[in-house]
Amino acid sequence: MGKWNSLEENRMKVAMIGCGKLGAPCANEMLKAGHDVNGYDVIKSTLPMFPLANSIEEAVKDRKLIFIAVPTPHDNLYGGETPTSHLEPKDFDYSIVIDVLKQLNKVCTKDQLIVLISTVLPGTTRREFIQHTNNYRFIYNPYLIAMGSVNWDMVNPEMIIIGTEDGSVTGDAKILIDFYKTIMQNDPRYEVGTWDEAEGIKIFYNTFISAKIGLVNMIQDVAETNGNMNVDVITGALERSTQRIMGPSYMKAGMGDAGACHPRDNIALRWLSQNLDLGYDLFGAIMNSRELQAKRVADKLIELSNKHNLPIFIHGKSYKPGVEYIEGSYSLLIGYYIEKKGISVTYIDPLTEKETPTGIKGVVLMAHHAPTTYKHSKLIGSEKQNFYCEIFKGSIILDIWRFITDTEEGISLIRYGDSRQK
Repeated sequence: MGKWNSLEENRMKVAMIGCGKLGAPCANEMLKAGHDVNGYDVIKSTLPMFPLANSIEEAVKDRKLIFIAVPTPHDNLYGGETPTSHLEPKDFDYSIVIDVLKQLNKVCTKDQLIVLISTVLPGTTRREFIQHTNNYRFIYNPYLIAMGSVNWDMVNPEMIIIGTEDGSVTGDAKILIDFYKTIMQNDPRYEVGTWDEAEGIKIFYNTFISAKIGLVNMIQDVAETNGNMNVDVITGALERSTQRIMGPSYMKAGMGDAGACHPRDNIALRWLSQNLDLGYDLFGAIMNSRELQAKRVADKLIELSNKHNLPIFIHGKSYKPGVEYIEGSYSLLIGYYIEKKGISVTYIDPLTEKETPTGIKGVVLMAHHAPTTYKHSKLIGSEKQNFYCEIFKGSIILDIWRFITDTEEGISLIRYGDSRQK
């Protein structure tokens, strides 16, 4: 971690506007690095380790750096837990950001640097924001952060994205870079461009991940349907082909892209491609493939349920293990297609459900595989596996990640995407 030559002399006075599940942990890391931090949020929270002011004016008084981490939400129908590719493309809702910028414009001065970290589409700052920033300086600085690992991601980013009006690396960009050097633990690279370029880096980073997951899960569909194929053999060969096409990240076929960011970013990019009259909708294709892949998993669970007269359980409801967030959950998307056929689904997840049963018997989709978060372990076959509850004999496990190698007698195992066994 970078160090101040003199902490008392050089510590930065910082404010965080928006102290929820993103803003508070990020500001906490700034505090830990020795900076003077306070914040403001319309909702009082126990997440901040720093004082919360009663107004924006109080929070930003005498602050040199003021970060904005407020939502740019979509309509609730566009979250990704249900199909979205058939819906009319929409941009994000920027009204909360604009309201904050207007309030800051009344109380801030040119001595203060405002830094927006919320996700927006390319062109948004020039079109929507900059007219509200006459009385202070402004930088766009989106973060690459995932829910569940916000603190670690904050101080170990792959890169730090900084957008200025003309892409200049000097001046305000340098001030922000020097500030981050006191906080970061991994010595990241700094990518500085125009506002529009920084907006593009952030959102296209996310959609590259969505496209990669969609492609790797398409390979899983082919393996399931063609027969005599184990998807891991194919994706393993591809992820090791680093000269031209691949790297190892997101090369494990399984559940689809999920969470509060990636699905909605592709939805917003559908709006952008339409608004710019690109003539094609690549982002809609990504979302459509995500939904059809979920439907195939749902159909498999329904087939097994009908054949063996067993109820359907989905082991893991949140969008990833270890968090309680269900926004953009792929488990819920799979469940949507099952329930559309009039079949009930029970979710097993201690972080999202009021009660978790001690044991279940049925067709179980193993959506979550993260042993460090599991509360129940038992010996399955020759290895110790970890589950949220015991799975009784007579059950069928659909292992979409193919992490289980064997089961005890009386429990059937189907390694989804590995059709060699058929």
